[in-house]
Order: sequence, then C-alpha cells, then structure tokens
Amino acid sequence: MRIGVDVGGTNTDAVLMDGSKVLASRKMPTTADVSSGIEAAIGAILTEADVTGSQIDCVMIGTTHFTNAFVQAKDLARVFALRIGAPAGRGIPPFSAWPAAMRDAVFGGYAMVRGGYEFDGRQIAPLDEAAIAAAARDIKAKGIGHVAVSGIFSQLNADQEIRAGEILADAVPGLSVSLSSQLGRVGLLERENAAIMNASLRSLADHVADAFARALESLGITAPFFVSQNDGTLMKTDQLRRYPVLTFAAGPTNSLRGAAWLTGLKDAIVVDIGGTTTDIGVLVNGFPRQSSVAVDIGGVRTNFRMPDIISIGLGGGSRVREHGGKVTVGPDSTGFRLLREGLIFGGATLTASDIAVASGKADFGDRKKVEHLDEGLVFAALDAIHGLVEDGIDRMKTSRGKTPMILVGGGHVLISRPLEGISQTEAPDHAGVANAVGAAIGQISGEIDRIYNIANDDSREAALADARERAIEAAVLAGADRASVEIVNIEAVPLQYLPGGATRVVCRAVGDLVMEKA
Repeated sequence: MRIGVDVGGTNTDAVLMDGSKVLASRKMPTTADVSSGIEAAIGAILTEADVTGSQIDCVMIGTTHFTNAFVQAKDLARVFALRIGAPAGRGIPPFSAWPAAMRDAVFGGYAMVRGGYEFDGRQIAPLDEAAIAAAARDIKAKGIGHVAVSGIFSQLNADQEIRAGEILADAVPGLSVSLSSQLGRVGLLERENAAIMNASLRSLADHVADAFARALESLGITAPFFVSQNDGTLMKTDQLRRYPVLTFAAGPTNSLRGAAWLTGLKDAIVVDIGGTTTDIGVLVNGFPRQSSVAVDIGGVRTNFRMPDIISIGLGGGSRVREHGGKVTVGPDSTGFRLLREGLIFGGATLTASDIAVASGKADFGDRKKVEHLDEGLVFAALDAIHGLVEDGIDRMKTSRGKTPMILVGGGHVLISRPLEGISQTEAPDHAGVANAVGAAIGQISGEIDRIYNIANDDSREAALADARERAIEAAVLAGADRASVEIVNIEAVPLQYLPGGATRVVCRAVGDLVMEKA
C-alpha cells in the first residue's frame, strides 16, 4: 500500500492506494507549518480505511512550497554565482535580468573566471583555479553559505564545474554548491539562473524535508517517502535536499498523471479546475508534454524541464459580476474563503460554484440560497465559464482535430456542456484528488540533453542509441527498476547556427520505483 499527498496553497489532498485500488481519500486545509496539514490528511485516510502506519510501503508527496517561496521571494538564501566562461562569457553578468525585488532577496555577489567548452566538447580555455580560490575567499568573507556554479556548455562536459565546486567546498567548510550541469539544458544564462534558484532554495528544502519526516514519524509510518518532480516522476529525499527547484509545477503535473491513470487515456487534454485557477495541460503517452521554450518563474528566465501548462483565472471561487448586461467570471477569486463567502454557503459573494449549483449541474451547499438568481444571469455566466476553458484548450492544441478531454480538480463540476474541439469528456471517480493519485503512482525518470555531431544516417543512429543508453542509466541511478525502464520521449533537433551537423538530442526514460522496505 502506498500513500499519495499533494500539498497545495489552499488544500492538502491525500489518497491511500492498495495496488490500483483507491481505498480512501481526503482533502484538508494546508497549514503554515506544512507538517500538521500532512499529518491531518494522512491520519484521516488511515482512520477511514482502518489501516496502521506500519502497513504502508511508501509515501509520495507533491508540494508547491518551493514554487510559492521563490515567486514570493520568501525564505530564500543569498547565493554567490560563479561563472566559468571568461573571456567569452563576460557580456551579460549573472543576475542581470532579475527583477529588483528577487535580486535583492538572493544576490550574494558573483565572479567570472576563465574556462568553458565549445559545443563539441573542445576546451575554450583552461580552468582558472587561482581565480576560483579568490572567489572562495570573497564568499567566506561575506558569510554566504550557497554558491551556484555554471559554465559554457557544461551540460556536455561538467569536468570544470565539478572541479570548481571541489575547490570552493574545500576552501569554505559547509558551503552548499549547486552545479548548473545537473539542472538546466542548453543555454548558459537560463541554466545559470536555474542553478541560482536551486541554491537559494536549499535551506528551505532541508526544513521541508524534515517537516515531512516528522509528520510521517508521528503517524507511525517508517516507510521511505519520495517527492514529486515536475516531469511526473519521483525523487528521493536526499535528491530533494540537493535539487528543490525540480519540484516547480509538480502540482499540475501530478494532476495530469492522475488523470491519465484514472481514465486510462494516454493522449488527451487535461483541465484541472481548482478553487482559484484552472491549469490546462496535454498528455503525451501518459506523461505531461514538456515545454520547449524557456520558462519565466517569478520574472526570472530559466530552462530546466517544465511541463507545458497554462493557467487561467477560473475556479470554484471565481467571482461572477454583471456590468451593463455583460457577465464576467474571475479572474479574482474568494479562494479558500469560498466556504464562508459563497452564496450557497451563506455568504454574500456570487461565485462560479453558485452558478453551477443554480443551473442544476452541481449539488453541494444550499441550493435554496441561489434559487433567486435570474435565469439569464445564470446562463450568461455558464457561457463565460465554458468560453474561458474553450479558449485555454485552443491555446494548448497543436492541431485542428478534436481530442479527448479529462476534467479533474475540485472545481471540475463547473463544466457541464460539450466544448468546441473536444471529442469526448471524461470526469473520473476521485477526480477531485487526481493530484494526490498522480503523486501515488509516480515512477522514476532519467533524462539527458546533449549535442551530437550527426553527419549521416549511421552517425544519427549511433547518437540516438547513445542518448537512449545514457537516459536509461540515469533512471536506474535515480532508483528505477532496470527491467521496467522504457524510453518515453526522444527528440533530435538540428542546430542550424552550429557547424558539423550539430544536433541537440533530448531523451527521457521512465521506470518503476525499486521498493525498499525501511
């Protein structure tokens, strides 16, 4: 038996699964200290299913904690950025394009030293170890505990980054080092930003990991726990402490994975409607479609893997207004105050949930409190709700043909009509806790992103074979059962601006978790 938990900004969802069967589920308010909310949600499902903590084999937890912390510039550590790439990489210094508030919260200085590689692995310049030692003295004098190291094309050859990290760690006892080669993809500035983000969150990661452990210990659960990544797979606790940035957008990702599992559909549009926002994503072979462009997080441009998700201001708590005969829904919302402010709960604010109940398409709260609503207003609001979702779906589709849609999230009852461009609509059992289901069924992944010289068909096949092998080994190293690992995605994109048939290959492998009894 395994437990899946998804810690959101408003609610903490939990499910207990025995194999492929959902035994119990619960939605509880998220708490400021994280652990007590998790403890309450898990405790509730254990009680409901009459199961003890000792019977649990593993726990999977998804959290928005790190995304929220970074976007709000809250609980972040100061970071020193070391760039390996002088003289070629001096044009734009680290932190240059960061919003002022974010930069003020994280900036701990920077240094740019000689080194780096060409796209084919040739060395641009030897690593300047003396300059790195000087940077270490600066870091120590400032009392900074975190450093981000990045180098030109270091994702192809990480030797100089690794050596720089060793020099810094030896010179500054207790220093936490984040290497860009372990996080980002092609693109120096974006990969450097990913390393800085990660370094700024490491202290918080220790706090959150400890809070998770305390919550499980208090429930008598001694099984190992894992944390959801933003590609729909899991990582171990020690990986969370090293790479907290890889949890960004894990919530929507879990919803997509849960939607696929609950319906059996592997290729579909997923619409996850919460209390405040609606996240729309695309399933490809059972996993979220990954974004192919640089991603902006809190105003900082980065390029580590992220699901291709759009969010719109529509949820169960979205405010409904009428102005001059025109009805609008959202984007502002009552959020977690819906249970106090919505009409059906005795409040005075007209919300999307009130419209769903008044239309007779949903049954919760007190319907008598919305019987007075004008029928024209109700239908106009329904038009606006469905129009918002149709527009979001249209933005995510890559072809004109119709596609299946899966509705999940607590607000999925808002959709009650057929939508344009949709061939079939599925709203499965346990749709309200699909995110927790997605966490519970998480697998282990491995990914590589490399540039190969491909001159002909033979070299192309050799490059793709090498990419597959590296991705499989990365998955196994992360904790996947080798016998279950399969390649779920491989892309080969020629780079026109580089010579010699340079081709960027991104390959991802996924396998089942090797279960380890505590």
